[in-house]
Amino acid sequence: MTQLIQTSFDNYTVSGDVAVILICAAIVILLKTSYVSRTRSLRIFMNVIVSLVLAAGVSIAYHAVVSLDDPSLFGWIYFLRIFYQAMVFDVFFLFTLYLTEISGMKRKQAKKTAIVSVSIMTVIIVFDVVRTLLGYGFRISEDGTVVHKTNLFVVGYLIYVVLIVFLLYKAKSFLFRRVMYGFYGMMFLSVALRVGQVATEQSSLTTMTFVFPVIAMLYLIHSNPYNVTLGSVDVHAMEDMVRLMYAGGEDFVISSLLLPEYDKEGSEIPDEIKAQVRKFSLDFFKSSVLFQIGPGHLVLIIPKRSNPDHRAGMDKMLENFYIQFGRFRKSYKIVIGESIDEIGEKNEYASLIRSIERDMEQNSVHRIVPADIERYNRAEYILGELYDIYKKRDANDPRILAYCQPVLNLKTSRFDSAEALMRLNLAKTGIVLPDEFIPIAEEHGYIHVLTEIILQKTCAELKALADEGYYIRRISVNVSVLELKDENFCGDLDRIIGDNSDRIAIELTESRSDEDFVIMKQKIEELHEKGVQFYLDDFGTGYSNMERIMELPFDIIKFDRSLVVASGASERSGRIVDNLAHMFEDMGYLVLYEGVESDGDVDRCREMSASYLQGFRYSRPVPIEQLKDFLPRSV
Repeated sequence: MTQLIQTSFDNYTVSGDVAVILICAAIVILLKTSYVSRTRSLRIFMNVIVSLVLAAGVSIAYHAVVSLDDPSLFGWIYFLRIFYQAMVFDVFFLFTLYLTEISGMKRKQAKKTAIVSVSIMTVIIVFDVVRTLLGYGFRISEDGTVVHKTNLFVVGYLIYVVLIVFLLYKAKSFLFRRVMYGFYGMMFLSVALRVGQVATEQSSLTTMTFVFPVIAMLYLIHSNPYNVTLGSVDVHAMEDMVRLMYAGGEDFVISSLLLPEYDKEGSEIPDEIKAQVRKFSLDFFKSSVLFQIGPGHLVLIIPKRSNPDHRAGMDKMLENFYIQFGRFRKSYKIVIGESIDEIGEKNEYASLIRSIERDMEQNSVHRIVPADIERYNRAEYILGELYDIYKKRDANDPRILAYCQPVLNLKTSRFDSAEALMRLNLAKTGIVLPDEFIPIAEEHGYIHVLTEIILQKTCAELKALADEGYYIRRISVNVSVLELKDENFCGDLDRIIGDNSDRIAIELTESRSDEDFVIMKQKIEELHEKGVQFYLDDFGTGYSNMERIMELPFDIIKFDRSLVVASGASERSGRIVDNLAHMFEDMGYLVLYEGVESDGDVDRCREMSASYLQGFRYSRPVPIEQLKDFLPRSV
């Protein structure tokens, strides 16, 4: 018997199966020492690892028993052979489950695929066992001769390979193309290794053929490497950790550091700052994890269970932070808080932190309080309504209200123009002012749709006023600089304004960005040729580049309320504002003072080259339908 059985296993060496076990152990070590999202696909992946280790172990035991050349162990040979095949086919079955999970296959279709896959495994194993019991399949005769007429394992192997290739093909519309190529490449290597093994009458590498797809899974799907210089992982890992901690009822402390200077695409935090941040995350807390949720935006999550003295640790970290960042002289915003069930349930800590930072001063620390949650929930509700407005694009959407503030023409002493202003009227909040919803709309890309709607409502009112015999020279509408980046911007405005091009003006706020300036100049010149006038809004607030202003074909310069106030604060300030206004007047610009609230404001502005006045002295913003109360009749 020894000669016959050993001949069929002469080319087997234990090294192939040992290598499989070691590779699987290495994968488990990597998964444990890196941050990997705890998804259902990961659970399936871990089951694949377990089945592979079992298959390799059973293969070693099977060949060891065969080598003993003991007829009393024939039963164990049969059992181990079937057990090995069951483990290998289980790996195939798990591969099919994995593909249905990552490809986004619908539940009904995924269930059918799983049934087909488990049926293939069951039929082949049961059929092989029955054939063996009936003496038609694999068996060992009394003299030790191995009888194996048809190898059903090879048949099953090929069927599963075809099924997996078919599933990959079906998933081509769901999976990123390079991911597909990665899986196809690894499948090709597996099949090539299997074919090569058969051609060389080897039997050592059967289990090894499954390692290549496992490597593809690890690298293409579950790889979430640390930033090796910062020690951080990404925002998806943060969401995963929050989900697990919330599900397990584990409380934590969260601390966010925003470095505005570096929080833009293409920027990177300097190495010396990275070194300090890494030190903060390691020196003051146990089991904390650092996440990078933006180029210059970091979040540290600190489990309370591992850090009972977390408050003292946070105070020490902040004390050290102030010392170190005093050297760097970089702007920052820090948000600190503890886990909140309401936010954890929706996994919205990143959004909450960003909403708080939006209203923070530079170089400040904010500790989360219940009022922050209320404001955040309000902002999220507004965001949901803005998304619905954006999606519907209804020019008559009742949630967008058109208001106007009349503007006095000092030359004619009549209100013959106005500024259109948006309001939101929402069921749960009532009236929402622009200062609250415009930043949200800009951040999420909904602002242009709002502008389109307010323009359409303004144009409709211009027509109604003309039909009723009222005279109005123009109405200005605020436009975000962000909208100018849309290549369809000019076409959209031209389509909406139509014949009202000489009665619609666009108000823009100057941008610091060189790119925005180039785009702004191009769009202004294009629309200016069609008769649209442009106002420079908020002149005097924070930053004004005179060279750039003079390059842009603005018609009216709007002096901000802050300049109106400054002109009355001191004689020196008054002269500066007066000289600026005279300069613009001499260059052919008209000057509009906004925020005029008193007779004193009116008198000073009249003396400072004012062409137009706007403010509470004449009227607060009113519904656009009430604008007729200020307008003269057409002559």
